[in-house]
Amino acid sequence: MTSTHAFWLAGRQATGEDTLDVTSPWDGRLVGTVSVPTDAQVEEAVSAAHGVLDEFAATPAHVRAAALDHVSRRLAERTEEIALLISAENGKPLKWARGEVGRAVSVFRFAAEEARRFNSGEAQRLDTDAGGAGRLALTRRFPRGAVLGIAPFNFPLNLCAHKIAPAIAAGAPIILKPAPATPLSGLLLGELLAETDLPAGSWSVLPVANDRMPALVQDERLPVISFTGSDKVGYAIMDSVPRKHCTLELGGNGAAVVLADYTSDEDLDWAATRIATFSNYQGGQSCISVQRVIADASVYERLVPRIVAAVEAQTTGDPADATTDVGPLVSEDAAKRVETWVDEAVRSGARLLTGGKRDGASYTPTVLAEVPADATLAREEVFGPVLTLRRVESESEAFETVNDSKYGLQAGVFTHDLRTAFRAHRALEVGGVIIGDVPSYRADQMPYGGVKESGVGREGVRFAMDDYTYERVMVLTGLGL
Repeated sequence: MTSTHAFWLAGRQATGEDTLDVTSPWDGRLVGTVSVPTDAQVEEAVSAAHGVLDEFAATPAHVRAAALDHVSRRLAERTEEIALLISAENGKPLKWARGEVGRAVSVFRFAAEEARRFNSGEAQRLDTDAGGAGRLALTRRFPRGAVLGIAPFNFPLNLCAHKIAPAIAAGAPIILKPAPATPLSGLLLGELLAETDLPAGSWSVLPVANDRMPALVQDERLPVISFTGSDKVGYAIMDSVPRKHCTLELGGNGAAVVLADYTSDEDLDWAATRIATFSNYQGGQSCISVQRVIADASVYERLVPRIVAAVEAQTTGDPADATTDVGPLVSEDAAKRVETWVDEAVRSGARLLTGGKRDGASYTPTVLAEVPADATLAREEVFGPVLTLRRVESESEAFETVNDSKYGLQAGVFTHDLRTAFRAHRALEVGGVIIGDVPSYRADQMPYGGVKESGVGREGVRFAMDDYTYERVMVLTGLGL
């Protein structure tokens, strides 16, 4: 895994003048060297995407679906190889890397299914008023234009899949920019796409540096931007191109609420296990990882020791070891930032129940209680294996605490009461409410996204296709309805 990797320019391999080394956050070894496109090559990719707009939109559904099915099958066939690659470049434990490949397999399969259904149209009678006699409206969706997909490092394969697959399904050309820290998984997707019969120019994978993004963002030939990353960068992009259609999947500080009816030992063991697992999976580097636990006072004292024990049971170490639950963060700088926030909270009065230690890019799974409301750890997205606990006296206080955040991505509510579930769905200011489980649950076909500073728009294949396209109505006249 140390050879130089070409990038994909308008469906073909190409190399530039510069290279980028990709290193493992676990041990610093060289994982691969990536060729970086020149400005002229980036321009060629954009021009090709713009030039193929009409051809790609008119590509028969079976062609796009076959390409997506092919990528899905090839991902499944190469699961172990790809999981090792993800683990090496990202530091993700192998068990979670395998799961990520499985999810990408599903994303491309879902996209193939949606490609076959897409744009069948919706007919609407217009003779509901006299002026519409003999008229029928047929509404179909058409691509807004070429898509610029900007993917993050934490799911280097699956979040690239969530950019590429819906675009192909909708017939929209796409230029994918993978994260500079983890470009190899995105380039591998290019390898699989190159085995298909998609039109030249309909896709490119360009590992360009972040400081070269403004020019791409501003390019009028890329009217759709799909970005996953930090709220600061996402909203800066949107503010800089107010006339473009932007989908932003941004940060969160996911809350898991444990309510008073979740009282049995079995209930609390389940909640504690799920909370411990999904505050630490991916090293906590997931926008919907559990960062806050908000528990009713009636169950708090029984829940806390269970959570601490379950967190301490997480196996840390080499991500290539199949038994490892928690590997390193993406970089030592990321781990240092987590360390700074935890130390600040403790100095401000928080009680450290377990963890709180850093070793290079690794940070031990950590649980804190009594974190001051104004601590950085309480207000921002930690993006690390850190969990805070808070006791509340009622359901209403629990829901108010969830909403006392600038973020609103997903929330989990542990309850058995269906009426409570519907109250939570109505009251919580988030994009998704998960009943009986943590906020970290995501099925790749469901609508996924947030409110407030967690972003705008939705992913999930069909919902991303809606963002990449717009409705165009045709009115037929003189029909005998």
